[in-house]
Amino acid sequence: MLNCAVLLVCSLLLAGIASAHVVVYPQESTQGSYEKFTVRVPSEKDVPTVKVEVKFPVDAVAVSRFEPKAGWNYQISKDADGKVTGVVWTATGEGLSATEFGDFGMQGKVGDTATAITWKAYQTYKDGSVVEWTGAADSKTPASVTTVKAKPAGAAADNHGATAGHTAAASSGTSNTALYLSIAAVVLAALALIMAMRKRGAAS
Repeated sequence: MLNCAVLLVCSLLLAGIASAHVVVYPQESTQGSYEKFTVRVPSEKDVPTVKVEVKFPVDAVAVSRFEPKAGWNYQISKDADGKVTGVVWTATGEGLSATEFGDFGMQGKVGDTATAITWKAYQTYKDGSVVEWTGAADSKTPASVTTVKAKPAGAAADNHGATAGHTAAASSGTSNTALYLSIAAVVLAALALIMAMRKRGAAS
């Protein structure tokens, strides 16, 4: 029991440490897929986070769009070829306090030959201090990494960039939802009929 308790405490501590890092989701993707990436930024100090910069490895991902976020504006960086190499979000108000976190959305295409996307992030606090989330996985300030899997053999992308496998999965999910709703409607109708018959029996 003591060993189990120790393991539980350690896992909770590790989870707390991990959650305090700047992380980009999803943490796993597929070559050639179009993704919405979310940069999750927790504030770890008593002063607010007022700026977040993320740099993109252009050989692994092509980020092209950014989701507007209330209370923040953003500025895009490009290289000589016009490729987007990074973005800086800057707070227009107080920023993120010590008890808050923020999600910053962006969209892009995963490289066709990418095996991993390493996101280098720089978190600036109101007191001017900067935390560089650029280190190795076992460091105190690790860079967030999205692991990239190979595209399934025979998978073809549609006009919107989704693979056939993703489209089929979405269609299957939609079909299942419709089926479940139909079953639920039949069950509710049967229950209503039974209740009505009971009321008529009681009245007679």
